[in-house]
Amino acid sequence: MGDTDAYDAYTNGCALLQSREYHQAVVALRRARALEPDKASIREALGRAYAGMRDFPHAREEFQAAVDLHPTDGYAHFGLARCLDRLDEPVLARRHHRLAKLFGTGIS
Repeated sequence: MGDTDAYDAYTNGCALLQSREYHQAVVALRRARALEPDKASIREALGRAYAGMRDFPHAREEFQAAVDLHPTDGYAHFGLARCLDRLDEPVLARRHHRLAKLFGTGIS
């Protein structure tokens, strides 16, 4: 197993995310994470999949990992903030909403 396997699992997971097949996306993205645990893009996508399933504790873990790996990723901060909102942690949520705005999310 190598980079190609992780990339294939990641692209498959992202396609499933696009189709809103969140459970299947989690399976593919967890496989990608097992192969490349230090890739922020994989952790962010996995956070999105968990959030789509409304599994906010796991989504928070993945978005936090993405932020730790890539501190200027505005979208990861935004995802983390949304999870923190759902988990009733408003002080931390506000901090990450501000960081998302500062770094930009790529969302129009």
